Amino acid sequence: MGQVSDQLVNEFTDAYGQLRKKLKWHVSDERSLIMVAALYIIKGKKLDIQQFLDVSDYINKNVGVFSSLKSSLRFTIATMLLLRFDNPTEKFHHYMKIYDKLVQKGFKRGNFTYISAISLLTNETKLDDLNVSIERAAEVYEEMKKRHVFLTGQSDYPLAVLLAQADRNVESLMDETDYYYDNLSKNGFRKGNDLQFLSHVLSLQKEVDSEDLMERCSMITDKFKEVGRSVKPMYYPALGVLALLDDGEKEVTNIMNLYDHLNKEKLFRWHKDMNFIMAIHFTVKDKVDHTSLVSTGMQTTMETILQAQQTAMVAAMARTVIIASNNNN
Repeated sequence: MGQVSDQLVNEFTDAYGQLRKKLKWHVSDERSLIMVAALYIIKGKKLDIQQFLDVSDYINKNVGVFSSLKSSLRFTIATMLLLRFDNPTEKFHHYMKIYDKLVQKGFKRGNFTYISAISLLTNETKLDDLNVSIERAAEVYEEMKKRHVFLTGQSDYPLAVLLAQADRNVESLMDETDYYYDNLSKNGFRKGNDLQFLSHVLSLQKEVDSEDLMERCSMITDKFKEVGRSVKPMYYPALGVLALLDDGEKEVTNIMNLYDHLNKEKLFRWHKDMNFIMAIHFTVKDKVDHTSLVSTGMQTTMETILQAQQTAMVAAMARTVIIASNNNN
């Protein structure tokens, strides 16, 4: 494995080790802390553990007793505020106003609306009007629900918000996602929420022809199968990120090497699914950071899709917490 990958794994292990030492007994699922460490690595920032704990505590003290932000979700939100803003505690109050606006528009209170609000806050400077963006997000979500009523739920809120930020007609945008969904399902991809997510993620970009993009997804899947790695539906969105590279299938060996390295790390050996997704993310990040062949437009698209993928993983964490909470009641 290359020197960059070694360094990256060391930084990732160090960040997660610090988080786990401080917060092991404060989370119901350690994957939420792995996610926090990964967000720092993907953003290329070093974890300042005390600063992180201070912002997390600030959030905890400034929300109601029944707020979802009393849970481990606050660690993810604290991370996103820290990585994107110089004044995270000030931004937090504006963030809560955006959350309230989403609730007023019909989004249900809870984890997925909190995640949606951070996406809107992050991209607010690019939005012409926050209220219009929220209106469009509600429209996109309703269209998603109309077309795939059994697949679409509150966990799709964050993706609806991301899709709404694309300056495109909602009907044509949804037509494109349906095209991806239908054609990929005919080529071995399993129907369900993960394929719907991949379809929506692919529709966020316009740099690559849709036929080429679907062919790349199939080629990458086949390449992983050749090296003995079956591709679970939960990996689909990560494959979408890899498919944006012109030669994504050539990175399969590097990804598997990085995956094996993570599996051998004591802190990560029980999180193999997470390790595989992280291996794809870190490989794509390394590729984008160290090549002049990737256009500025493609880099922006990759950042958006990585954000969507991270959102999906955070949403999955939130689902786990909710299910565990319900089982304990």
